Amino acid sequence: MPRTDLAPAVGAAPAGGDRSPQPVLPHYGEDCLDAVVPALLARHGETPPWVPAPVRGARQVVLLVLDGFGWEYLQASAAGVPTLASGTGGPITSVAPSTTATALTSLATGTPPAAHGVIGYRMALDVPGAPADGREVMNVLRWRSESGDLRRRVPADRFQAIPAFGGRRVPAVTRREFASTGFSAAHLAGSRMVGWSVPSTLVVETRRLLREGESFVYVYYDGLDKVAHEYGLGEHYAEELRTVDRLVADLLDTLVPGSALAVTSDHGQVEVGAAARLPGPELLRGVSMLSGEGRFRWLHVRPGAREDVVAAACELHGEEAWVLAREEIVDAGWFGGPLPPHVEARLGDVALVAHAPVAFLDPADTGETRLLARHGSLTPTEMWVPFVAWSAP
Repeated sequence: MPRTDLAPAVGAAPAGGDRSPQPVLPHYGEDCLDAVVPALLARHGETPPWVPAPVRGARQVVLLVLDGFGWEYLQASAAGVPTLASGTGGPITSVAPSTTATALTSLATGTPPAAHGVIGYRMALDVPGAPADGREVMNVLRWRSESGDLRRRVPADRFQAIPAFGGRRVPAVTRREFASTGFSAAHLAGSRMVGWSVPSTLVVETRRLLREGESFVYVYYDGLDKVAHEYGLGEHYAEELRTVDRLVADLLDTLVPGSALAVTSDHGQVEVGAAARLPGPELLRGVSMLSGEGRFRWLHVRPGAREDVVAAACELHGEEAWVLAREEIVDAGWFGGPLPPHVEARLGDVALVAHAPVAFLDPADTGETRLLARHGSLTPTEMWVPFVAWSAP
């Protein structure tokens, strides 16, 4: 069930009282993405009840991560995806924010965002060679800022130092073009990159690794997320999901005796469509910079303007978003614990966390303006993801 004991302390209260929904807080260390890999690596011992039965005691496990596939959508689409619907297991929570950069890092390292520090899609950093104030916003997935490639100026192993998979050299089967990115170096540190170019090569590489005796294989597929962003959650997404269902069936055919396939995701998706806009101008007057993403937007406040920014945010957007100061989010445990000072500095001062199907744009992030489906917030649709599995036939 959604955990609401750490609900926001600040937010707009519409006339008649605060009628906003409660956020789904991550179940860190329990049925949550950060606990999946530790549980799979310890599968020959005692495993918690939320771990699907087929992986318990399996000699070999393939973990397939389907980017952008929420539990609610699996339930709603079960009739059209017979393979996925046949899996044993249930829902677990994503992390905060429910975005790829943060969630995949928690999944691979087995730690909450407070520990690994990758706390969003776009984060404010002190970057060598940046403008006079030294602050830039880094796009974590591209490892870039307005001043260009940051792989040399912001080394991945310093930005995020926790090794993936408990320090084991697990093979990570991912798109070939992702292998050299700063984000891969940050969240898959120490793993062995195995590139694929089209889904059929993903299947071939996974089959080869199982036949070579690998005890744990990590596989990442991003097609659902791409389609959702570009086309929304209509017929294109449904067709891609049927394609994914066939991919899962093909992977099941690769299993060898004593092996198992597990499937999870980093986040769900919310259809936003044209409901993406800049925060109100009255609000932006007190803001020097924006970071985060459309459904978890950080406002970096000018000196002395914080009270005015909070008031304006509540007035303009309180009926469609949770309005929270940074300290409240940290103290409430959204990131899984206290943040080291250098990690807390990556956050803004006030957050707009959408609970309605809207998104708040940043004019400096032109690549985000046309996304039809989005994620990042703590709504049930975005936070609950599947964790299901199958034994070898």
